[in-house]
Amino acid sequence: MIIEWRFANGEYERLAGLADELARLKVDAILALGAPGAAAAQKATTTIPIVMVVSVDPVAAGLVKSLAQPGGNITGLSNLGGDLTSKHLELLRTIVPSLSRVAILMNSDNTTHATILKNVQASSQKAGIKVLAAQAQTPQDIERAFSKMTRENAGAVIVALDPFFIQQGPQIAEQAMKHQLPSIFAFREAAEAGGLMSYGQNQVDIYRRAAGYVDRILKGIKPADLPVEQPTTLELFVNGKTAKALGLSIPHSLLISADKVIE
Repeated sequence: MIIEWRFANGEYERLAGLADELARLKVDAILALGAPGAAAAQKATTTIPIVMVVSVDPVAAGLVKSLAQPGGNITGLSNLGGDLTSKHLELLRTIVPSLSRVAILMNSDNTTHATILKNVQASSQKAGIKVLAAQAQTPQDIERAFSKMTRENAGAVIVALDPFFIQQGPQIAEQAMKHQLPSIFAFREAAEAGGLMSYGQNQVDIYRRAAGYVDRILKGIKPADLPVEQPTTLELFVNGKTAKALGLSIPHSLLISADKVIE
């Protein structure tokens, strides 16, 4: 098996060209991370099978007809990235009960983040919490976004799930600490890097399951006949060291429900 690697390094404008390259090579399957990558691959080819990984809402994004019957040449793994935002807000309020203004770090190049923002706004409105949207597409943007959060008196930050943000997880966790902002992510690697909390899917497990899709496709099963899978398990990581550094007390109920507490 030969694997043709292509990396956009967070520069989403490069995705179309990279997808076109793979299509011209006539590879047997394309594995695409996130809705932007999957959309670029879908535009590049209607015949090569595509396995998408962690698209928030592939039906709304126009990637598949339905989860049960994707149709076309694309299938793979969806997630609850948009639906998890209300849980993220709930978890933040557990540690910061006085929270009145929450920021959400978004990437405007990721079309699914509009849905995530709406979910945060709906949950926040019910709780009487104001929402500040902060955009970032580059490492420099991330620094500027956190400065904006501080200026506008955000009390915590929710980091939307995004391939670029996964890549920049350590930087985002560092910025959250620098600006004394409790943070929550959808991937545990950021909590391990110093973020306050994470709640979401295990990224390693996601790729293991994606490999299963590629295996079945290479054995002759058509993408249209493979239903899109949703998360089977979600995990909660809490960074006790970060909580202590921020002067926060972690409730006992949260400690016993966490999959891992980092000390």
